[in-house]
Amino acid sequence: MIIAIDGPAGSGKSTVAKQVARMLGFQYLDTGAMYRSVAWYALEHQVNPDDVDALARIAQEKSIEFRAAQDDAQPSRVFIDGVDVTGEIRTPRIDKAVTPVSAIPEVRSALVLQQRAIASTHNVVMEGRDIGTVVFPNAEVKVFLTASAEERARRRAAQNRERGFGEVNESAILQDIIRRDEADSTRAASPLKPADDAHMLDTTDMSIDEVCETIAAFARDLL
Repeated sequence: MIIAIDGPAGSGKSTVAKQVARMLGFQYLDTGAMYRSVAWYALEHQVNPDDVDALARIAQEKSIEFRAAQDDAQPSRVFIDGVDVTGEIRTPRIDKAVTPVSAIPEVRSALVLQQRAIASTHNVVMEGRDIGTVVFPNAEVKVFLTASAEERARRRAAQNRERGFGEVNESAILQDIIRRDEADSTRAASPLKPADDAHMLDTTDMSIDEVCETIAAFARDLL
């Protein structure tokens, strides 16, 4: 079974997807981390952000892996070309770099192939911007999460403070969220939008547990 969770920046997709995967015994896949890894690799190797061919080659040729940390059954560490970039890809510079990288059709096509390969052998909870519309249009469960921009900024700041890295200024995060919402929803390749058959969840006034229980119930109804 594939559970596709889409939504804008800061809507809680990663937190919710991880918890739902644990509840159901599925594998969690953070597709955003894959795009962030490509952006990180490009910055580290001084690749021109306008060099579409070079960015596409990174996505096509560099292996991106998810590995479980000690005492965690879920794969939560992210590696590109054998390098652990779990913390490095959650910095403000990657927040800004990932948007143009993820808008490149050739990058998206290469990473979609990797995502489909992973899901072909596991029950997965996969989250991103276009999972239910492009990557897995036939997913058994599709969910589109959203919340007010202000609430998403508050959550992202709290999350970054808890994990000890990333931007924690809510005003700065809010401006970045507004910028990313505009870029994600207007890009030519796989723009952010809910699938026609997605369950729409406004989580502004919902707790994480409430959101996760709701999504898990959608899946259990089909198991």
